[in-house]
Amino acid sequence: MLSGCGLESGGAVPLRVGPGGIQPSPELDGVTITVGSKDFTEQNILGYLVEFAMTAAGANVRDLTNIQGSNSLRDAQLHGQIDVAYDYTGTGWINYLGNETPVPSELGQFEAVRDADHAAHGMVWTAMAPMNNTYALVTSSRTAEETGVRTLSDYARLVATDPAAAATCVGTEFNVRQDGYPGLARKYGIDVGKVRKQIMQDPLVYQATADARQCRFGSVAATDGRIPALNLVLLQDDLAFFPKYNAALVLRADFHDAHPRIAEIMAPISALLTNEVITDLNRQVDVDGREPAEVARDWLVARGFVTAE
Repeated sequence: MLSGCGLESGGAVPLRVGPGGIQPSPELDGVTITVGSKDFTEQNILGYLVEFAMTAAGANVRDLTNIQGSNSLRDAQLHGQIDVAYDYTGTGWINYLGNETPVPSELGQFEAVRDADHAAHGMVWTAMAPMNNTYALVTSSRTAEETGVRTLSDYARLVATDPAAAATCVGTEFNVRQDGYPGLARKYGIDVGKVRKQIMQDPLVYQATADARQCRFGSVAATDGRIPALNLVLLQDDLAFFPKYNAALVLRADFHDAHPRIAEIMAPISALLTNEVITDLNRQVDVDGREPAEVARDWLVARGFVTAE
C-alpha cells in the first residue's frame, strides 16, 4: 500500500497565477495527476514543486510523495500508481536499466537513459534540471587539513596506509549499490577488507562525519544542505567514478502523450534548479526545520510561477 506525505503544510494555501506565471490550462483542467517522490528531503521538495505547478494549471493533484526507496517509486510508476515524479539519470541508467558504466557527460547520460528507458519500458524522461545530485564522500574541514585528503585517490591511499584514520560512515543504500561503495572501491583500488566502515541511516552520516568521532569520512548526496551548514568538504572524484544524477521529470509514455502540457509547464521550473538552488532549498528543511511543502511553494512564489493568496 502506497501512502504519501499529504499537503497539510502547503496545499491548504490557495494559489493563483502570478504575472508571467503558470496559467490555467484547458488541457489539464480537472485531470487527476498522481505525483510521487522518494522519501528524502530533496525528493519531497521536487514532488511538491510538481504538485503546486499542476494545481495552478487546474489539475486535480493526488499526493503520493515520500515513498520509501527508489525501487518502490519505480514500481509504482511502471504499474500506473504514479503518473509523474522527478528521478535521477544515474539511478535510471544504473539501477533501473542495469548498466554498469555511466555516460560521462550530463547531457549524454540524460539522452542515454531517455532513449533506453523509452524503448525498454515505455517511460519518458524530460525537462532535465542542471542540478546533479551525485553521490560523494565528504570529510570535515578539520580532517581535510589534518590528513591532506582532498580527492578520492587521496582517500584510497589513506585507507591503504592508515585504515583507522580513514574510518568511514556509509548510508545503507550506498553500502550495497554498484554506483556506491562497492563500485567506488573497485574504481579506486580500495581493499574493502581494510576499510573501517560503519553503516547507518543516511541522515546520521552528516553529523557523524562533522563530529569526526565515529568516522572521519562519510557518504552523502552532493546537493544536501547540511554539507555547507556543517562545513563539510566534498572530496573530488578525480577518476570520474560517480555517475551523473541530474533530476528529470519521468512519466509513462501513454500519460505523457495524453498530457504533454505537464512537461511544458515543468520545463522552465526544472531549468532554474541548479545545484546552488536545490542545496539551499534542502538546507531550509534539514537545517532550518521548515516543511518541504512550504519551501517548494515559497520558491515558486518568489520566482513568479504562482502567487499565494
